[in-house]
Amino acid sequence: MVSHPRFHLAFPVDDLDAARRFYGTVLGCREGRSAADWVDFDLYGHQIVAHLVEAATGTATGPTNDVDGQQVPVRHFGVLLSVDAWHRLVERLTDAGQEFIIEPQVRFGGEAGEQHTCFFLDPSGNALEFKAFADDDMIFQK
Repeated sequence: MVSHPRFHLAFPVDDLDAARRFYGTVLGCREGRSAADWVDFDLYGHQIVAHLVEAATGTATGPTNDVDGQQVPVRHFGVLLSVDAWHRLVERLTDAGQEFIIEPQVRFGGEAGEQHTCFFLDPSGNALEFKAFADDDMIFQK
């Protein structure tokens, strides 16, 4: 039994082969169960499920909010990593030629909640954010 909660997230994609390449090869997620119209991935111990739809609706062209001077896609998901794991992921993404919609950077520098962050899109236009806090006690700090 797992000693900590894990989340489950299902999201739309318009090409399962492209999703398998992106989540499996680029992000390094282990593939789990699948069917003709969906596939499970292990995203740092969390279960995410790509569901095939005719036209994916999760795009960064939708609503955004200003966060520390950046237009952040309102609809997005990702994982909080350690700073070292975040740097390794950014290197992996860069090596794969991944385009960022918000380049890897430190947000809220010198303030409560200072964090490393980056945003990018999967092949179906779903926005992902991966971030890391130097101090985990700052995750919910006001």
